[in-house]
Amino acid sequence: MSPALEATRLYRFYRAGDEETAALLGVDLHAAAGDFIAVTGPSGSGKSTLMACLAGLDEPDGGTVRIDGTRISHRPERERAALRARLVGVLFQSGNLVEHLTVRRNIELAQRISGRYDPAWPDELLSQLRLEQRAGSRPSRLSGGEAARAALAVALAARPAVLLADEPTGELDAETEQGVLGLLRDQTEQGTVVIVASHSAAVAAAADRTVTLRDGEIV
Repeated sequence: MSPALEATRLYRFYRAGDEETAALLGVDLHAAAGDFIAVTGPSGSGKSTLMACLAGLDEPDGGTVRIDGTRISHRPERERAALRARLVGVLFQSGNLVEHLTVRRNIELAQRISGRYDPAWPDELLSQLRLEQRAGSRPSRLSGGEAARAALAVALAARPAVLLADEPTGELDAETEQGVLGLLRDQTEQGTVVIVASHSAAVAAAADRTVTLRDGEIV
C-alpha cells in the first residue's frame, strides 16, 4: 500500500543575482494515512519551503511529491492548483479566511474551488468544530479560537488526504493551542495525514513523530 504522502529527494534553491541559497537539500518525507507529523527546526531551516513544496505552492528544483499516488510536483501551475484544491488542505498562521464572506460561505467557496461541493458537509464541519452559532459571522467578528477553528474548517472543506499547517498556533494562547491540536488529532482518526511546521513544544508533543530540519536537511 503506497504512502498517502511521498516526498522524495526534494531540493530547492533560491537565487538573487550571483547569490544562491539552498533551502532544501535532498529531503525525504513519507506519511501513511492518519499520521500526525511535526516538522521542527530553527528559523531559516527550510520548514516553510518544505511545506510549500508539499502543498504544490512552490516547485522543488529536484525530487517529487506524490499525494494519494498522484504526482503534484513538476506540473503547470494550473494543474498543481487543481490538485491542491482537491487533495490538500492548507492552514496558515493567518490569512486563511476571505474577510467579506461568512464562515459558512468561506467553507462553501473552498468546496466549489475543489469541485467537491457537498451541501451537507459545511453543517457537519461547523458542528464538529463547535461553530454552529458562528456560521453567519464574518472573520472580523470571531475570537482568536473561533477564527482558528473556522480556518481549519476551510482547510477541511474538500475532505483532503493531507492537511498541511504552517505555524498555525503561533498567535494563540496555550489553551486555544491545545484545542486546535486536539482538532487536528481528530482529523487523523478520519485517516487524514496532518503535518504541522512549528517551533511549539506543544505541537511536537502532540505529534506521532517529529522531523527536525537544519540548513535544509533532516537531522
